[in-house]
Amino acid sequence: MGSIPHQDGVTFRVWAPNADSVAVAGTFNGWSKEPLADEHNGLWSVDVRAVRPGDAYRYVIVHDGVELHPWRPDPYATAMKSSVGDSVVDDPDFDWGTTPFTMPGWDELVIYELHVGTFNDETGGGPGRLDGVVARLDHLAWLGVNAIELLPPAEFPGGFSWGYNPSSIFTVETDYGGPKALRRLIRAAHERGLAVLCDVVYNHFGTADSAVWRFDGWHAESKGGIYYYNDWRDLTPWGHTRPDYGRPEVRRFFRDNALMWLERFRFDGLRWDATAYIRNVHGDRDPGADLPDGWRLMGWINDEIDARQPWKISIAEDMQDNEWITRSTGTGGAGFDAQWDAGFHHPVRRALTCVDDADRDMSEIRAALAHQYNGDPLHRVVYVESHDEVAALNGKVRLPEEIDRGHAASWYAKKRSTLGAALVLTSPGIPMIFQGQEFLEDGSWHDDDPLDWSKLDTHDGITALFRDLIALRRDRLGTTRGLRGRNLNVHHVNHGGKVVAHHRFDRGGPRDDVLVVANFAHRGYAHYTIGAPRAGRWRVRFNSDWAGYDVTFGAQDCFDTVTRPAAVDGMPWAIDLGIAPYSAVVLSQDD
Repeated sequence: MGSIPHQDGVTFRVWAPNADSVAVAGTFNGWSKEPLADEHNGLWSVDVRAVRPGDAYRYVIVHDGVELHPWRPDPYATAMKSSVGDSVVDDPDFDWGTTPFTMPGWDELVIYELHVGTFNDETGGGPGRLDGVVARLDHLAWLGVNAIELLPPAEFPGGFSWGYNPSSIFTVETDYGGPKALRRLIRAAHERGLAVLCDVVYNHFGTADSAVWRFDGWHAESKGGIYYYNDWRDLTPWGHTRPDYGRPEVRRFFRDNALMWLERFRFDGLRWDATAYIRNVHGDRDPGADLPDGWRLMGWINDEIDARQPWKISIAEDMQDNEWITRSTGTGGAGFDAQWDAGFHHPVRRALTCVDDADRDMSEIRAALAHQYNGDPLHRVVYVESHDEVAALNGKVRLPEEIDRGHAASWYAKKRSTLGAALVLTSPGIPMIFQGQEFLEDGSWHDDDPLDWSKLDTHDGITALFRDLIALRRDRLGTTRGLRGRNLNVHHVNHGGKVVAHHRFDRGGPRDDVLVVANFAHRGYAHYTIGAPRAGRWRVRFNSDWAGYDVTFGAQDCFDTVTRPAAVDGMPWAIDLGIAPYSAVVLSQDD
């Protein structure tokens, strides 16, 4: 489908089942009309010689004897002049280099979510570009994350957007630099050992500049035509724009799109936006509004990915605590590998932002740590900041800002936001951080407000804290294997004292068993006792209160400790340690 370059020219193929005739016009023929042949199955095609990558074109469609205006862009085009401009024949040839890349294991994955338009840009100009992201990749590699997740890079109206209003889902956003720039970013990321994930929007089409709205002229009443439901099922929170998942050609459209990102652009996984609205009209559990065709679409695409490139990850943003999202299609599930976990985010963020310690519920923290899908903690993505949860448009702010409004660099904001980071990076699941979180970005995020990279110097200690946590999470020093394991025991919950401790392990033993102690109280403890699974010396691998992370930290000594024989927390040994207010400590044993 689309424009397919070959040695002698380009083949054009388009779906227009209600057209009387279809022609292609472009720079290659002086914008005259080259007729396409009717394949008698809704498809039209023609082979045109002397067409080359870079040529612009549009389809000329006649419906019920009337030539449609404006002439239509190609729904499958990977490049355009703009969201309302001509389609462009993309050159698939690209030098991907020779540096080998292997997708990190999902037990080691640490995701950094970023928005191209604001990640590396200057205030007052146009949106940031893909090449600007390349310029900051060395920072991300140094930080230790091993995957970046791009907010949707598909074409949208104008230059500023989150990307969730796509006008052409196959086209790489023109203002970001187009398809060649995207390939350059992915190549550069792979050269640094970074996987790249793509955010895709299959729950609705954008309401403006849509490449598929009433594409071949047919539509029912005020509806959108062949790519859309033309009844009550078209209603979404973003307008009457839900795709018709019951049409084979529309299902193929999304399947082809997913495989394009993964195979032609070499993305390493997909994050699906708002899957609840693919499987249900209202995005909830109302069976009368279920969309079985949407459920089958998700399963079909995930099965295709698993069959072709099983090491690539599919992540759902469903937010309905639905285990079936990450169950296999063979058992009736949607076949996703992981899903964003509201069961972690909301209780943890609530505990971190409460004004009074008395309102912090440690039983909620225990539940958040232990929450999982289908008995597998790697079926969830855990976070305290995401684009949704820090966005001005949603009435949200950054976590440090919410902790202490107007004083995001205060002691309280630093202490409790870094406590949140420690929970994200030591809890079972796939951890994710949002751009700028590592240097205490403040305020709210919106699509025309670039990151303030000067904070990288102002809060370099906080950045070092994130780097140290990520190294522990990935077991880069060989001392915290348990943080990559699937096993968890939340063995200590002190609601009155506001302390929770959990035991992480893979196989168990020295350099594997990990103890994480989190203090949610304004008071510190010089000698706090928790249970330990093994006798001997426990080494402090991380203390979020270390003065090296911030000059206002360091209120409480925290040293390596040796067990004493005492049955505590259901374990045979006890350790006593110091822990500062609003702090986390990570311990493990040497050989």
